[in-house]
Amino acid sequence: MADKFEQAATLLRDAYGGATMPPLRDYLDPVDTDGAYAVQAINTRYWEGAGRRIVGRKIGLTAKAVQQQLGVDQPDFGVLFEDMEIADGGVLPPERMIQPKAEAEIAFILGADLAEPGIDRDAMAAAVASVAPAIEIVDSRITDWKISFADTVADNGSSAMFVLSNDRRPLDGLDLWSCGMVLELNGAVASLGAGAACLGHPLEAACWLANTLAERGDPLRAGDIVLTGALGPMVEIAEGDAVRATVGGLGSVSFTYGERT
Repeated sequence: MADKFEQAATLLRDAYGGATMPPLRDYLDPVDTDGAYAVQAINTRYWEGAGRRIVGRKIGLTAKAVQQQLGVDQPDFGVLFEDMEIADGGVLPPERMIQPKAEAEIAFILGADLAEPGIDRDAMAAAVASVAPAIEIVDSRITDWKISFADTVADNGSSAMFVLSNDRRPLDGLDLWSCGMVLELNGAVASLGAGAACLGHPLEAACWLANTLAERGDPLRAGDIVLTGALGPMVEIAEGDAVRATVGGLGSVSFTYGERT
């Protein structure tokens, strides 16, 4: 089985060159959680060995409807590397993308380690140093996004890039439950949502992640970025698109997908 996981990891890495691949049915059962994270871990170690630096984690599948679609009852997570970040207002290089989509999220920047399981919302809130609106650009190495739970987990949570707002705010006094979200594509509204869409509350999503990682012996640390999950539907993007997300009480964040023509 370990050989199959290594093979799946290699195929996924190779697909970053732009040629997508079929779902990993020959290597992973569609709901094999442990196997999928094993494949993800193989590539994480590979990329760390190649010099990439981990700066945090991303949470996916926070919407109940998406969980039901993939036949699971929990979110998933992926690794954020330093070279995945785009500056607020910056340009996303098209050559790094395959079939990208954008979604608006709330990001936490941690000010304390979360090493032990049993983390509740109060402990999570105490560990948050600052909050920022964010855009995650998701992508899939699987052809046409025909993914199962195992596919997306093995593929580092279908991750690609992310953008954090330059405007960071303390958690105290923010309403992250009823805050509204507007995602604009070239100035037109493309997606709407709210904080409550993220597993009931972004802090709940972050608690799930912190406890899951602590139980795995790979806990969140001070300085880590946590993308807590989509606040509304993701949108497909094309070269030249200008993308902006605004979250009530937090401000805006933006990027352009390649240069406008």
